Amino acid sequence: MTKKIVLISCASKKLANKSKAEDLYISTLFRLSLAYAKKLKPDKIFILSAKYGLLNLNDEIATYNENLNNKPVSDIKIWAEKVVFKLGKIANLQNNIFIFFAGKKYREYILPYIKNYEIPLKGLRIGEQLKFLKEKIVQG
Repeated sequence: MTKKIVLISCASKKLANKSKAEDLYISTLFRLSLAYAKKLKPDKIFILSAKYGLLNLNDEIATYNENLNNKPVSDIKIWAEKVVFKLGKIANLQNNIFIFFAGKKYREYILPYIKNYEIPLKGLRIGEQLKFLKEKIVQG
């Protein structure tokens, strides 16, 4: 059976204290992406963390200040390989459908390993992403 798996990138705005991954990130884009992801009723939702790699929503993690945006490509590729390895242990990379709510840096080196994927926010500027997510959440 094909499973639907959502991957959401982490955010720089975080709580100051150790928290569950789904509670740690407090940016509007992250909160709306997570709310919409839950409405899609996927089999699983993961967070793509620059520091921790692939996170379950209920993983307890400490706050951190790290992102992929200013890392060298070689580091991003190593990060992506670790994420893909972990993902491959819990999902079928060839049969499952992966829905990315993640910027290019967080998905570009993961995508070659995945056969079926969607990127609903691709090509949208931040304001357009927020508008899209708000509309989708309200639509029920």
